[in-house]
Amino acid sequence: MAGLSISRAWEETRRVLAHDGRLVASVALAMIAFPAALSALVNPRAMSDSATPMWIDVLVLLCSLVVLSGQLALIRLALAPSITVGAAIAHGFRRMPIYLLAAILVGMAMLIAAIPFFLVLVLSGVSLAGADLMRSPVFLLLSGLYLIVLFFVGVRMIMSSPAASAEPIGPIEIIRRSWHLTHGHGWALFGFLVLFFVGAAVLLIAVSSALGSVVTLLLGPVEPMSLSALLVALADAIVQAIVTSLLAIMLARIYAQLSGGGGGSVSVPRSGT
Repeated sequence: MAGLSISRAWEETRRVLAHDGRLVASVALAMIAFPAALSALVNPRAMSDSATPMWIDVLVLLCSLVVLSGQLALIRLALAPSITVGAAIAHGFRRMPIYLLAAILVGMAMLIAAIPFFLVLVLSGVSLAGADLMRSPVFLLLSGLYLIVLFFVGVRMIMSSPAASAEPIGPIEIIRRSWHLTHGHGWALFGFLVLFFVGAAVLLIAVSSALGSVVTLLLGPVEPMSLSALLVALADAIVQAIVTSLLAIMLARIYAQLSGGGGGSVSVPRSGT
């Protein structure tokens, strides 16, 4: 079992950003910030409305797939051997469907895992009405147990995106590879995820709330295709690009340790941008 140092991964992430920050930023802006801003502009605050035109749903889906490809491209940039930025972007698009299928398989497995919990709930005679359900001790207990299962699987799947980007393997092997790499490192990875996502959530909420209040006061409500929506979408997208880039590079450097691929800094070639 390979060793794991989160602090070492963070230092390597800082070195990658210091040396090739502008190249990472160009990928993040093109494949994370731009599609995220476009999605938020046409559908601010992810408004759920049955009357939303189908083209908006299709556009939001396409933007999400571009963002997913961007994450894989960023991971590839942070791993050896070095490739050009253009090649990393093409690599991200090429590997995205395979990684997406792996994620769908994991999601389906979690739905199947929920069936026993649902059966216990029904056999216990718990009313499925909303108010009664939320007050049921049995429901609260089962929800807590299922949440533990979700956290456990989520931690064991944390290396799926680096494995999908770094290795020419299929969906099933991506899942197996992530499960193998994370063996024995569950608590360290769980702690990393909690700290990272709490910090990211605080940053996103702070920026979105502060800017949203100011923009609404000066330019009016945030409505689809409005100037208010554009400004808020741009700010949210830039923050999302920063957070996504940090996470992608951190996961890449953690993967480098766990896979035995070396922990040194990776320099991105400056051609092909």
